[in-house]
Amino acid sequence: MPADDVIIVGAGPVGLVTAYGLARAGIPVTVLEAEAQVVDSPRAMVYHWALLEDLDQLGLLEQIERRGFRKDDYGYRVHATGETLTYTLGLLAEETAYPYNVHLGQDELCAIVLERLADLPSASVHWQAPVTGLSQDATRARVTTTSSAGDQQHIGSWVIGCDGARSTVRRLLGVSFDGTTWPQRFVATNVFYDFHAHGYPRSVFLMDDVYGAVIAKINAENLWRVTYSESLSLPEDQIEDRVGEYFAAILPGDGPYELERFGGYRLHQRTAERWRVGRVLLAGDAAHATNPTGGFGLASGLFGAFALIPTLAAVILESADHELIDRWVDERRRIFLEIASPAATRMKRTVYESDRHAGHETLEGLRAMIADPAAFRERLWFPARLKSAAPAPR
Repeated sequence: MPADDVIIVGAGPVGLVTAYGLARAGIPVTVLEAEAQVVDSPRAMVYHWALLEDLDQLGLLEQIERRGFRKDDYGYRVHATGETLTYTLGLLAEETAYPYNVHLGQDELCAIVLERLADLPSASVHWQAPVTGLSQDATRARVTTTSSAGDQQHIGSWVIGCDGARSTVRRLLGVSFDGTTWPQRFVATNVFYDFHAHGYPRSVFLMDDVYGAVIAKINAENLWRVTYSESLSLPEDQIEDRVGEYFAAILPGDGPYELERFGGYRLHQRTAERWRVGRVLLAGDAAHATNPTGGFGLASGLFGAFALIPTLAAVILESADHELIDRWVDERRRIFLEIASPAATRMKRTVYESDRHAGHETLEGLRAMIADPAAFRERLWFPARLKSAAPAPR
């Protein structure tokens, strides 16, 4: 076992997948999480087809698919008229062995990875361990956690902050989080309702400037995610009281529904000014945050993890030059700023800001693209661009 070790702050999907990849390589990894367990509020749940090869190589995909399900059907639906444009990822069957997405709550992915980490002697996970201090020198980094038992210090060769958009690690580094915050609140709900019986594909972008939503099936028990937006002027502590009014306006049919859980969030388009300060790195939402329309936030974070694992392993196990890490920073930051964030912004405006004029133009473009398989195949290839500068299929 190498003498070097890595401290990862945050037990979300990016932190745990990174920890698992490094621990599989034989690198001692310590994960520090402020919460008592994995957060199970409504969060990301779609794994784009372009992520699946890497998840397969990590040995995670089979279990992810067993707990979740494969999905290749999509649709854009105009709330005002009911017009629905459907398409399938089957168009990518000649380009990839994974022409489908997988649906599974990110808390379930975390549970799978935690089970794997428990079998690796090189990995440990500490719960209820909020970080309160951070220091470093030329060779080591030190993280202090505080609990009812007192302060504890963890020392490693590298620290990776994967502790979300409100990252404590980023704050302790004094790194700014540049960009903008959207002037709406997103409300993510998990609801039992049979959308499929009303002709809905298992993922639907409901286009409307008032009632716009992303609607996607979560599991085989007809649990669906419905994510919509509302004014910040509305009291956050009364979200549950307003959910019924929203569902009354958008649910097809008149059957009963059961609200399983919900959460309200502010949405950002931001990135850290620096992703590396000495021996401390930022990854996932600690490094970049985007609105979730299109699922590009989780995808960007996981692609960053997939690239960081071999990079950091080469530095630790093979004494590769630290310049490799700087190249990882430059490339992942570029992909987020130039590709992921603009795409998420466009998707948000398509779904939630489709006023009569812009919505008509967007709809005409979607009709034309779906009618042209070659053009739409190129559109479906987009998630691969989050991984690298992969060319579109010919």
